[in-house]
Order: sequence, then structure tokens, then C-alpha cells
Amino acid sequence: MTQLFPLLWWIGGGCLTAIIGVFVILYFRGTFRDRIEYKVQNVPAPQDARFSLALASLSNSVITSGRSTDFWLEAEEINAARLEAVRSAKHTIHFETFFMTPGYRANDFAAAIAEKAQAGVNVQVIVDKYGVKTLPQRYWRRLKAAGVEVRFFNDFNWRSPIDYFARSHRKLLIIDGEFALIGGAGVSDYWDGRDNIRGTHPWYDFETRLEGEVVAVLEGMFMQHWTYVHGTADLSTTVSHLGASSNPTILVTAGDDPSYRSASVKALFQVSIHAARQQVWIASPYFLADKNIRIALVDAKKRGVDVKIFTNGIRSDKRFVYFASCEQYRDLLAAGIEIYEYQPSMMHAKALLLDSCWLSTGSANFDPRSFFHNDELDISTSDICLVKHVEKIFLQGFAKSKQVSFREWKKRPLWQRALAKIVLFFESQL
Repeated sequence: MTQLFPLLWWIGGGCLTAIIGVFVILYFRGTFRDRIEYKVQNVPAPQDARFSLALASLSNSVITSGRSTDFWLEAEEINAARLEAVRSAKHTIHFETFFMTPGYRANDFAAAIAEKAQAGVNVQVIVDKYGVKTLPQRYWRRLKAAGVEVRFFNDFNWRSPIDYFARSHRKLLIIDGEFALIGGAGVSDYWDGRDNIRGTHPWYDFETRLEGEVVAVLEGMFMQHWTYVHGTADLSTTVSHLGASSNPTILVTAGDDPSYRSASVKALFQVSIHAARQQVWIASPYFLADKNIRIALVDAKKRGVDVKIFTNGIRSDKRFVYFASCEQYRDLLAAGIEIYEYQPSMMHAKALLLDSCWLSTGSANFDPRSFFHNDELDISTSDICLVKHVEKIFLQGFAKSKQVSFREWKKRPLWQRALAKIVLFFESQL
């Protein structure tokens, strides 16, 4: 027994040291600081001509114009559209993404861009170092051998290890500076249902094609990231076309290197909620709304706005986040806000729909990681074609979802509630 005490002492000391280390890291990352509340009043309605300018000013967004010219739902359509876009390229292919995994989707994409690079097309690719960690080095060597320029966003640097927590969560494909594809899907067989959550259906996600002046703005934002990864930005006319100015207004919100003071995506979402007069529909796979956003949603419901949340059910690739999200439902359900949990598989769509006339969509989730840590890329527009497409996505999703009841919410297992409390302690990092 006496030999056991030193072992227990070392184990206890090691655990205590680890706990202190975690607290120190969280402290220096600003986990416990006060957050900006974005208190606003007299926000113009989405239908008001002043709305886009007011929203752009508060969210550091770029005001431009453009239109949605195509739309695709779920993995088969999205990947087919991407490959067709790549094969149509004559001069440049610029691609940025967060998540890629080994499989036939990644192989097909690699074959397509390698073929174009060998044919003389300038192909530049930015991938997040953490998000592509499961792909072997031979994958990248194959692309580089074909002439594809590959850069990794935010590789680990021992001189500044905490910086590694920041990620590029963007998903963007630009062809010849003429059109762009933007959405939430990664390059992975997961979106086909070949995932680690035991789903049998494709993930619920969408992508849209944009044309017009907005493409030049997106090119500039790609080039900005290209310089971050030691590339040289090419701003020639072959990659910076200007489209027709008669297109609908589009705001581009980059969410570039966000901080607790400059959280462009959070400002975009929160001010939008305050602006709503009739409808706020939110789609997000990870719904971790802080107290200020929950208050804004409840206030919207009290003034007669139709507030609906469309999110994941138990079939989530981050189940611990799902449990934490459920823990925050109390005030929303008590106010009469409708929460729909998608049942067939993973719900990965991201959208904010206001008054059936204004839409924000892109890579950002409704969670602290998108607000305060990731580089995101969202577009907001009154383009009625895109608005109607996304409204249909919501309605189809609601029909395949389970609406959460207050009674069922209160009956959650005790272990889920306990786990959720632990996870929410680290909410600012999720």
C-alpha cells in the first residue's frame, strides 16, 4: 500500500498541472473577457433601401453587386457542378477550402485540377492545414507534380503555437475570374453519407454560383489569403473582371482574423436579427448562440417575428457540441421559438433568412469558432432567385426534422446535461 501513495501523488499532480495549464491557455486566449453586445436600435428593415449600407457598416462588409445563376443541393449535385466548373476553366482556377478527407471525392477533384494544370491553366489552391490532416503527403505531391500551386493555411509554428487555433473555414471556387461557387461543403465522401456518424443519407448542404462584380471582390479576398501563405497576388485583368452593375446588391463579409472587438460575422448575424420584421430563419449545423444573440431572438419573437432554428439532431459529427447546443434551448423554447433537428443525416447548411427578402449564407456557423476564431466568408443579398432557393431548402428540411418540444427537452438524460455543462465551460473555443 505504501508503494501506491507515490504513484497516486504523481497522477494527482499530473492532473492538477494539466488543469492549470488548460486554464492558463484559456485565460491568455481571452476566454473569460467580456464580449461586445452589439446594442443597436432603429435598425432599418431588410426591405429598406438603407439596410444594406447599415449592415455593411456594422459588419465590416464590402458592398458590391452580383447575382446567383445556379444552385445545387447535396453532395452529388455539388460535386458534379464543381468538376464541370473546373473543366470549363481556360485561364485560372482559384480554390480554397477547410475540410478534405481521403476518398473518391478528393481523388476526382485532384484529377480534374491536375489535368487543367497540365493543360496550362494556372491552378492555385489554399487548404487549411488542420482540416486536411488526414490526406497523405503523396496526394499533395501528385498535385504539385502536375503544376498545381498548393499552399497550407496556418501550419503549426512553434514560435507562436497558440496561433494554430485559428483556421480558414472558407469554401470558395473561382473560375477565370468570371464566376464563383460558394457554399458550405468540403471535399469529402462524408457529404455522401460515408461518414463517422452512422448516417445512411447524404449530408444536407447546398452551393450556389455567383456572377457579376462580386466575383472580383471574392478574387481579392482569395488573393489576400494567398499572400498570407507566401504566395504572390496577381491582380491582372484576367482575374479581376468587373460585372454588370445592374445586378442586386451583395455584401461580402470576410470574417478575416476576427477578435472579440472585430467579430464581423457575429455583427452581421446579430444586427440582421434586430432588423427582422416578419421572419428570422436560421440554419446552422452547430448552433451555439451566446446570451446576447438568444436575447435578440427572444425579443424578435416577442415583437411578432416568425423565428425558426434549423440544426442538427443526434446524427452530428460533433455530438458533444450537439449536447451543448441543446442545453441552451431553454429560453428559446420558453419564448415559443421553433427548433427543428434534422433526422436523416448530418445537416450542414448555413443560412440566415430575413422576411423572405434577404439572405446571408456561406461558410460561417452560428457558433463562437466562426465568430471569433475562423476566417470565414459569407455573402448577403436580396437576390430573389437565391432567396427562394434557400427558403425551399428550409421548408424541405423542416419536413424531415423533429421539432423540439419543451417537455421533451426537460426529459434529457442527466448524463447529457452534465456533459453539456462541461462542454459549455469551453464554449468560447467551440
